[in-house]
Amino acid sequence: MRVRRLRTRLHEAGLSGSFLVRDLRTGQQVAIGPEERYAVASLVKVPLAMAVLERVATGVIDPARRLRVGPGDPALADRPGPPGTGRFRHAVDVAVEDLLYLAVSLSDSTAADALFGLVPPPEVGAHLAAIGIEGIEVRHPVGDLNATPAERLDAAEGHLAHRLAIGTGTADGGHAVAQLDLTRASTATATALADLLEVLWAPAGASRVRPEVALRVRTLLGLNVMRQRLATELASDAARWSSKTGTLLNERHEAGVVEHDDGGVLAVVALTRSRVPAVVQPVAEAEMAAVARGLHDVLRAG
Repeated sequence: MRVRRLRTRLHEAGLSGSFLVRDLRTGQQVAIGPEERYAVASLVKVPLAMAVLERVATGVIDPARRLRVGPGDPALADRPGPPGTGRFRHAVDVAVEDLLYLAVSLSDSTAADALFGLVPPPEVGAHLAAIGIEGIEVRHPVGDLNATPAERLDAAEGHLAHRLAIGTGTADGGHAVAQLDLTRASTATATALADLLEVLWAPAGASRVRPEVALRVRTLLGLNVMRQRLATELASDAARWSSKTGTLLNERHEAGVVEHDDGGVLAVVALTRSRVPAVVQPVAEAEMAAVARGLHDVLRAG
């Protein structure tokens, strides 16, 4: 009954969504539509980081190697959006290890695409297969996410891009906006993302991910500066929240792990789609956090 009420709450907020909360100690979980597939935007930076760090661990990539990044697109430099080197007016040389921090903790898409130059999307997909993760498709660099109708319109017309995003999808996952088309975009399910988090938080030797790789990715997720979504409900003095967000037009996502001081460790995944044609939606952010917290509490209560 509680889960049904949470589903209703999503609908009343103008959202549809796929949510999953999994206890990483027991494997028990509670979910809303966990097998529904979404375009996941910047969430692909997590498997990208894992693939790059695997190559660092094996000596294929030197973490001190410097890559030329930028400058950013002048047309986008002064528009609202995430921070990062994409807003730089001049090119810079950045070490691979620092690009990982920028890509994951600051969600810097320009930094991520520099890393994709070292480990292209097909190789990231192959790494996921090698560690036993199914259900995550990495199909393109994240810079492609900056080529939606929103970037072609004036900032004051952003709502028109959201109307297009809301109104041009098909029942089988097709979409007029390529970055939202499930046959062309990078996609995942909540279940697959929870599986990914589970191998990152598994005890050493219990997964196919090298301990040093898992530790570094967990650290980067813990340094995430995007705290406006699930952190508002899941982070506290007694609970550490480590996560990655993803945003693309009317879709807002977050996936992470909350570690409680009492020993509880739960993966939490929230993938949402809004029916409200507005760029700024604090209600959507708050409601997805409230629903995630509700599911978290259901699972914690047993």
